[in-house]
Amino acid sequence: MVYRKHFGVLLTLLMAFGAAHAAGTLEVSNAWIPQAPPGASAMAGYLDLKNSGDQTVGVVSARSDRFGEVSLHQTIVEDGMARMRPLKDVTIDPGKTFTFAPGGNHLMLMDPVSTVAPGDSVSIDFELSDGQHVKAVFTVRSADETAGDAHEHHH
Repeated sequence: MVYRKHFGVLLTLLMAFGAAHAAGTLEVSNAWIPQAPPGASAMAGYLDLKNSGDQTVGVVSARSDRFGEVSLHQTIVEDGMARMRPLKDVTIDPGKTFTFAPGGNHLMLMDPVSTVAPGDSVSIDFELSDGQHVKAVFTVRSADETAGDAHEHHH
């Protein structure tokens, strides 16, 4: 009987540690979406993802109820032309930050299901390679707020 009691306590502690450790692994900051022109079918999302854990973190996909499709993309310059390429996944080493920023890596937000206006909050869920999910809340910025950011991403 004592064995079962200790096993239950140990199991509870391990589960609590695992949940706390997982929650602190990927930190989201600076999450924003620039306002798109009326009727735009694509937008971009930008943020910083910091791995605050002690294991490499892989981000394999993203989704949001506000968009028909969310994908990880990068902008590369080939022969003087900027081109977008999908990112299969993003790997972030312990202590490192992966940045999604105008003119570089970004989230491609396709087919908004409703109007996305300045001041709105948009929730995007990131799936990690270990099956965990991390939620990020993005703020939609007006064109005036994003005027200083190079290479806004509109289609």
